[in-house]
Amino acid sequence: MAQIQDLNAHDRPPEAVRLCFKKYSKLPLSEIDNDPGILDLQRVDPDNLPPSLSISQYMSSQELRLAFDDFIRGGHASGQDHAPLAENMPVYTHNSVSGLLMIPSIFPPTVQTELLSRLLHRDLPNPEHKTNLHLHYDVTYPEGTDSTATTKSFFADDPTRTLLPKDPSVHKPLPIQSVLEKKLRWVTLGGQYNWTDKVYPPEAPPPFPQDVAKLLKAAFPETEAQAAILNLYSAGDTLSAHRDVSEDCDVGLISISFGCDGLFLVSHDDGNAAEVIRLRSGDAVYMNGTSRFAWHGVPKILPSTCPSWLAEWPSAGHNAPDALIDPYEMWKGWMSGKRINLNVRQMNIPHVP
Repeated sequence: MAQIQDLNAHDRPPEAVRLCFKKYSKLPLSEIDNDPGILDLQRVDPDNLPPSLSISQYMSSQELRLAFDDFIRGGHASGQDHAPLAENMPVYTHNSVSGLLMIPSIFPPTVQTELLSRLLHRDLPNPEHKTNLHLHYDVTYPEGTDSTATTKSFFADDPTRTLLPKDPSVHKPLPIQSVLEKKLRWVTLGGQYNWTDKVYPPEAPPPFPQDVAKLLKAAFPETEAQAAILNLYSAGDTLSAHRDVSEDCDVGLISISFGCDGLFLVSHDDGNAAEVIRLRSGDAVYMNGTSRFAWHGVPKILPSTCPSWLAEWPSAGHNAPDALIDPYEMWKGWMSGKRINLNVRQMNIPHVP
């Protein structure tokens, strides 16, 4: 805990990290597959590891299966079968990034689609969860969304309905269609992190979604999910290199990927270089130990790489029951152009009486 309090969220990354970020943000898409500087988890052979990687442990797929079944029971994905899980999933570590754990394909398709549905259909329209739009707009919610009524998804909203700017001389009214297509960049859950001031507000945060926290606890038992930032990316978007050091404790950070592939940059322990990792839908990264304070960012999103089974989300597509009208038909294919990242952290050590 003492180490994190000595770090400033406003500091600039080292020159080597900035140069690496710049290189991969400008790298042509045609060169990514063959770039030797990109670590592709899907191409790693556990029996023939490169010198930079090690296997720290194997995760039990049986225990995770129980957590997955519990999560989707009664949800939108109920009744669907999981894709087969490896008997024991390797957890990779990097010799130059101490404490970084990388688990490819930890979440199967049914869990990914159900998790996305709860985060974006249920948690996004919860007025307690703030977004990047709240800074400049008076955000109003789909009809039927309040503390007592059933939440209505923005994807089922009138796409022509507009959000009015707080300062009309600076910003124009924003249609819901534009919000969902491009303008919505992040949503905060639980602790409402202020990205401008890089602090958490002093008042008590809204509760973190319990079902999501329980799911994550099964995979990452050392971290108590108290705050999260859901980042939404389109092709051409980036996330500049930064450190997550605004919390009061240094418990590990959880990062889950959905949709299109992304290049994830994380600094080496000495700050004189950085690793670039290609993350795909369902991959997870856990930043613990020294890597908890590492500089990291997203220099590039790789378009047209969303898995086919997720590309039609939020539309039910061919899985929709014949007797039901798909309320999200308009948005069929939305996920095919998106990368979504769920970044979860523990803000403080729970008080023990």
